[in-house]
Amino acid sequence: MLKIRTVCGNGIGSSLMAANHVKNLCQELGIKADIASIDFANAVGEKADLYITIKDLANQFPDQSKVAVIRSYINKKQIAEDVTEKLQQLAQH
Repeated sequence: MLKIRTVCGNGIGSSLMAANHVKNLCQELGIKADIASIDFANAVGEKADLYITIKDLANQFPDQSKVAVIRSYINKKQIAEDVTEKLQQLAQH
């Protein structure tokens, strides 16, 4: 099971909406995942298989972190376009 965290500044608004879209996407793709939203400060200290966030926050993660950059926290279609390939790659390993 993949551990995925959607990340925004506070972890309670934008990233929560993104988490719901990613949960639905994983179900559609048949990928088992533990998905939750989290604020950036706590995300850096929590190990996850994939962090999903916007470009400005993605650039602040340590180099070894796997980060998927999304263009929007709320646009379901754009989130699917931005993360589907990465989710499928991680699920295969």
